[in-house]
Amino acid sequence: MAGNNGLLTALTTLRRQLDRDLFPLAIGDVASHRRALKELRGQLDDYLLPRVAAMDAPLLAVVGGSTGAGKSTLVNSLASADVTEPGVLRPTTLAPTLVASPADEAWFTTQNVLPGLARTTGRGRGEPGTLRIVTAGTLPAGLALLDAPDIDSVVTANREIAAQLLAAADLWLFVTTAARYADEVPWGFLRSARERSTALAVVLDRVPQEALEPVTAHLTRLLDANGLGGTPLFTVPEVALPEENARLPEQAVREVRGWLAAIAADAQARAEVVRRTLSGALDSVAARVPALADQADRQRAGLADLRLSVESAYGAAMATFDDGIRDGSLLRGEVLTRWQDFIGTGDLMRSLESRIGWLRERIVAAFMGTPPPDTRLRVALETGVESLIRSAADAAAERTLEAWSGMPSGRDVIERAGAVTAGRLGRASSTLPDRAASAVRAWQAYVLDLVAKEGAEKRTTARLASFSLNGLGLLLMLMVFASTGGLTGIEVGIAGGTSVLSQKLLEAVFGDQAVRALTQAARDDLRERVSVLLEEDAARFTSLLEGVELPEQVSADLRRAAQAVRDHRDEVTTRPTGSPEDAALTGPPGDAPPVRDAPPVRDEPPGAAVRPRSGDRS
Repeated sequence: MAGNNGLLTALTTLRRQLDRDLFPLAIGDVASHRRALKELRGQLDDYLLPRVAAMDAPLLAVVGGSTGAGKSTLVNSLASADVTEPGVLRPTTLAPTLVASPADEAWFTTQNVLPGLARTTGRGRGEPGTLRIVTAGTLPAGLALLDAPDIDSVVTANREIAAQLLAAADLWLFVTTAARYADEVPWGFLRSARERSTALAVVLDRVPQEALEPVTAHLTRLLDANGLGGTPLFTVPEVALPEENARLPEQAVREVRGWLAAIAADAQARAEVVRRTLSGALDSVAARVPALADQADRQRAGLADLRLSVESAYGAAMATFDDGIRDGSLLRGEVLTRWQDFIGTGDLMRSLESRIGWLRERIVAAFMGTPPPDTRLRVALETGVESLIRSAADAAAERTLEAWSGMPSGRDVIERAGAVTAGRLGRASSTLPDRAASAVRAWQAYVLDLVAKEGAEKRTTARLASFSLNGLGLLLMLMVFASTGGLTGIEVGIAGGTSVLSQKLLEAVFGDQAVRALTQAARDDLRERVSVLLEEDAARFTSLLEGVELPEQVSADLRRAAQAVRDHRDEVTTRPTGSPEDAALTGPPGDAPPVRDAPPVRDEPPGAAVRPRSGDRS
């Protein structure tokens, strides 16, 4: 059929968009969404793409139904050949069998239809997961029958392959029995056929003679009530077969065979079946894709929530560090003790005196075997800053893990990471202490460099010559933490003295404006280094999201692809209802009236009139 290039291109583009994992996280009813995505991919691969690419290819009629409905026996009887193996053991059909005319064999043996199933040929049942191809010279060219596994099989794989095959059909030949025609599972599939406008015929098999009229009439009313009025309905009477794998008598399947033969013999009738099913499938795809796009948006929103929880926790950690360096709390404990030693013994002034005093101090320290007081103070300050960083990072990691554990998507990510990784996420990285120590030492070197550069100005060179660079640098470090907001009692007075003394000495050398600028520069540099440390620690969480992140434009791409399918849908034209070709889809050929004209009976199923048989045919 010419003129389908635009539609084929649109479907190919859509299929490429669906290659992504749209639902990586447990958000909402993710199992249902993943199943819908899998079904949509399958319908595109198994039916839409090959059918649009070859509109005149042979018609595929899938024979599906419940356990023991007699599908395999019906296929053998319609083909007038033993092409599949019926039996009483369940499940009987383990691998689907496709029966085609020799003229159509090449089309089905290549990967045109159902490309995901490996092909096998010859007799036997075939291996599960394969598509067995059998030819029958008695079957007319242009039409193939596919014996599908049970839709209600106890084997999950069989149910899945049955649903896949029905989605790949041009025509459903749905088989049920007089005992089971009202079961819910078959009606779920029949409603699916209605929603997708799939060409459909129903075969009511194994009907006892006395139940023929009431059961067929009731089934017809059920079809009408479920929006399937006018569906061709054929009855196959219950007959005693001479052996388990025998075929039905010719007269039992004459109407079904004649109806199928009429479609196969008429190219226009086949084309109408294809157009009807294809149009319904296209409408279904165009409706389902935007729903998947909406759920993909939820996935992106869920991922954004996970990232936001990381940003929030580590942002709070940075705020905690900011408070720690501004409220004076770093000047308590070991730092406070070392400051008291520093100023109480006169070491402060000596460290700020001439280079001779600085050299004398280090010679004495070398003989005494102890570091000078300014070194001990600097080390104590370094240890305090490192401890503050580790504490903030630990709190952020614990807060993030708690937030993720409270969200289904977060729990999903944690489970994917594994027990070992998850166990380490609740605390800062094991490498953080070493990286924090390096960062603080680098910051102290930066502060000394600041003092040296400021001292290089001509106006301060003379004043700086009388003081130690290390001593001035230490005073500037103390100025970064010299607020007293977090201290009480005597600590306030001591820290306040620290602040005033440090500021006065620095101002005496550099001036008040320069001291404010130096203090701000030192504080900003420390914050930047700590920010990098916290970002690196947060990356332990965000890196877990990189493998499941969806591209920003994924939903928009899906919606555009669905719209393109809608735009080109009319390339598959549908003939008006009531055209001559429709006659092949509305009832049996010949003089026999459609079954739906049977006289009305009571609405409830006439269960008493039906005699189930223990040895159901497959």
